[in-house]
Amino acid sequence: MAVVSPAVAARGLPDRTLFALAILNFFLADARDGLGPFLDAFLATNGWSPLALGFIATVGGIIGLLVTPLFGAVVDGSKYKRALIVGPVLLVTAAALVTLIFPQPAVVWVGQVGTAVVGAIIGPALMGLTLGLVGERLFPRQVSRNEFWNHLGNFASLFAVFVIVSAFGENGVIWLMIATAIGAILAIAFIDPNRIDHDVARGLTKKDEGKEGPSGYKVLISTPGLILIALILLIFHFGNAPMSRLIAQEFAIELGTPFRTTALITGVAQLTMVAVAAATPFLIRRFGLTPIFIVALCALPLRGFIAGTFSDFSAIYPIQMLDGIGAGLLGILTPVAVERLMSGTGRFNVGLAAVMTVQGVGASLSNVVAGTLVTWGGYSLSHYVGGGVAVIAAVLFLVFRKQIVQEEVGSAP
Repeated sequence: MAVVSPAVAARGLPDRTLFALAILNFFLADARDGLGPFLDAFLATNGWSPLALGFIATVGGIIGLLVTPLFGAVVDGSKYKRALIVGPVLLVTAAALVTLIFPQPAVVWVGQVGTAVVGAIIGPALMGLTLGLVGERLFPRQVSRNEFWNHLGNFASLFAVFVIVSAFGENGVIWLMIATAIGAILAIAFIDPNRIDHDVARGLTKKDEGKEGPSGYKVLISTPGLILIALILLIFHFGNAPMSRLIAQEFAIELGTPFRTTALITGVAQLTMVAVAAATPFLIRRFGLTPIFIVALCALPLRGFIAGTFSDFSAIYPIQMLDGIGAGLLGILTPVAVERLMSGTGRFNVGLAAVMTVQGVGASLSNVVAGTLVTWGGYSLSHYVGGGVAVIAAVLFLVFRKQIVQEEVGSAP
């Protein structure tokens, strides 16, 4: 089976398949999450409380998490990775459109739970597809490129929402969502399935072909580094996940413009993530994974302090730039670290899915906790607690970093 040669991949994105992968990441920025960051702001201006929104995010997240390891195993065993992206994109888009048109409680609950379940397969499928196309050596560089195009797509989508809502009202978002879904599907169609090495996509090397390896949560048990990185990410995302949502809720209610306010707030983070994704390959090559992990984890405590202390709208710029640095770096570092830990096992996607599941537990549980904290003491209390919790993640990484990160001396991601 043909695989993209290192020479081809090293030149950037010159051939149709890798160019299509870039465009896929661009459109998936909007198509994989439905209403994404706009949901909370939209519902908040329609009378939903922070606590109710937190419960929806928590329940949907937990249900999605229960199926994530299963989806990782499906990706490892499937030779139809493109279809594992197309199907969820169609379902997520349909659920988002129905929620936007009929924001009734039953519709919102079913739509968001369904989105969490089917959307959980897109991440592992995209990582498996990427690894199968470029191989182990070029995987870190390609993950950075994926994130660059993904965040660029997010920023373009947010800018489009700001313009479209200003010109045509909130109904314009419907046509934008349809357009991004179509764009993602067309991009997938241009990815040559014969270029995907499905053994490489599951983390096998030539000498390990045919090897089954551990599955499901056994991957975590048999790989201490995975347990540690999953725990650290659980703590980090427990503090980080609700912060942007709550900032968008607060200012959307204050300013009365949910879509435009959220577009601006989220756009600052996404534009920062574009720059982070462009710089990360050089940073990894120059400093290795460990220092970059430390920078990413330390961004959140500072972010929580600023968000809790300053209430002026201008504070969203440093707050969201720090989100772009912290979450943006971890979005690249996590699959790279997991790929190195799982190399040769044939269970890369299961391992990554297991880590995503555990980190998702933190993100999901944090929503209802953050909503409760807002009810008790306002938005500032929630931000302070989130930033404080993140300190624990940074300390744990510093203590156990040698078990988590397998540096490749002299590598050029």
